Amino acid sequence: MTRALFIIDVQNDFTEGGALGVEGGAAVAAGVTDYLGAHRDDYAVVVASRDWHDADNDNGGHFATDADPDFVDTWPSHCIAGTPGAEYHPALDVSGVDVHIRKGQGIPAYSIFEGTDDAGATITEVLTSHGITDVDIVGLATDYCVRASALDALEHGQHVRVLTDLVAGVAAQTSADALAELGHAGAVIAESGADTGAAGETGADAGADREADAGTAGDDEGAR
Repeated sequence: MTRALFIIDVQNDFTEGGALGVEGGAAVAAGVTDYLGAHRDDYAVVVASRDWHDADNDNGGHFATDADPDFVDTWPSHCIAGTPGAEYHPALDVSGVDVHIRKGQGIPAYSIFEGTDDAGATITEVLTSHGITDVDIVGLATDYCVRASALDALEHGQHVRVLTDLVAGVAAQTSADALAELGHAGAVIAESGADTGAAGETGADAGADREADAGTAGDDEGAR
């Protein structure tokens, strides 16, 4: 078995009621739990990431301190290490997760490839140690950390599938654009019920057809 599952940033601050809550985030948490309960044996390793920002600095300019956040490059304070906002959403059952990645410790970090596990291993080292060639990606937010993680996985030579019913984004249009970009880059864009080996949708098809699925729309000021 050479497939991994990435669960990206399903944290309290990125779900409804959080500092940067994405509409549909809680549903993603519950959906991933159900999916993993039914498909855990499909994966050699399951990896979950979290933003884990420092409390005493602006994390490399990631937090807006001297001006209002632009919700593109600067953000309100969120996912501070050790706070409830940084914890996994309670609907996400992490008992089946093998590796926990923390990212953004003092720096901006969108991709899971920018973090490390508790022992200091990078995700690249984790994938290599398990002989992974294929990665499925779920989580938050479609147009930011899911996008960045999927692009990096492709860059590292992985065959990538984004499960569109298990992601949610900041806004419908930017989420659709992100999925279209990922499809053009070579990712498979498919719902979780699709056969693992199916071709799915790639390229321009992903943008037009999946605007509603891409990330359940939130405000531009809602979250990542």
